[in-house]
Amino acid sequence: GEVGKICNAYKNDDIDLTILLTHIGFDSDKELAALLKPEWGVDIIIGGHSHTILEKPELVNNILITQAGTSTNQVGRFDIVVDDDTNSILESKWQLIPITSDIVAPDEALLRFIEGFKAEVDTKYSAILTKFSEKLTHPFREIETSLGNVFADAFADCALCDVALVGSGSIRVKEMGPVVTLSDLMSCFPYNDSLTRFTVTGLQLKNIFTYFMRPENRNNEGECYQVNSKVKATYNNKTKTLESLKIDNLPVNEQKNYTICLQGYHFHNCQTYLNIPESDLLVAAPQKVVSTSAQDIIIEYLRSHQNLISKVEGRLIYH
Repeated sequence: GEVGKICNAYKNDDIDLTILLTHIGFDSDKELAALLKPEWGVDIIIGGHSHTILEKPELVNNILITQAGTSTNQVGRFDIVVDDDTNSILESKWQLIPITSDIVAPDEALLRFIEGFKAEVDTKYSAILTKFSEKLTHPFREIETSLGNVFADAFADCALCDVALVGSGSIRVKEMGPVVTLSDLMSCFPYNDSLTRFTVTGLQLKNIFTYFMRPENRNNEGECYQVNSKVKATYNNKTKTLESLKIDNLPVNEQKNYTICLQGYHFHNCQTYLNIPESDLLVAAPQKVVSTSAQDIIIEYLRSHQNLISKVEGRLIYH
């Protein structure tokens, strides 16, 4: 509906080509394309989030859909021939071009400009924050990870909450350590969001876990979470039910209140990602902004926890 409204707003203009830039994942892009009306005139969807690498675009509902992986490892190139009279694509050619020094010569002027800041930047960002007992990993966003546990424990430690939910997608590397510099942390966790503590009932808490642990959400496109050490949640994939949710080894009481800590982005998208409206998070008790800088919390936590040990320990169990 929103796509239709936007496209219709430009119907009086001479539009040759309409491209949607999305960040909902490749499978969801295909679902979106199937829903779009031909008269809206969408020609191409260029997406993100699922970091999909495609040898050729997908064609759904006469709409070309593509992505170019992640980071700057490669660039997608679309050569398109458009008919100005019908505003339609006559020909298209897709290439996925790896970015290497053999293909792209460095810009000498830009290199000199960057070099002028190198000493100052290196001094700040090469500072060692901590040393883990071993390398920690975050291979998939859909599962509990040793690196994700560190972030969740850091947030819970600062927020003094029962449950800390850390967006798995906000941890942007697959491994870190054992030596961790400020540069490593910034590459791993680039989002300097706020952290806020809310109060929810046990029933609401169960509903939240049931929603983000459901199989349909664990498809490389859904919003998944890492949790702190107080939490143990068990989900049955066959029955699609939350079998057990414990805080401090005690079953969650549906009538009791619990505190939950969320990053600002996840609070503002809580209806979509956690199936709970913002109003429900604000009604039970006064919320508290724990910090306006999640990065600062992690930095201080790492500095004060040297030789940290973190393992996958069954905080989130699926069977």
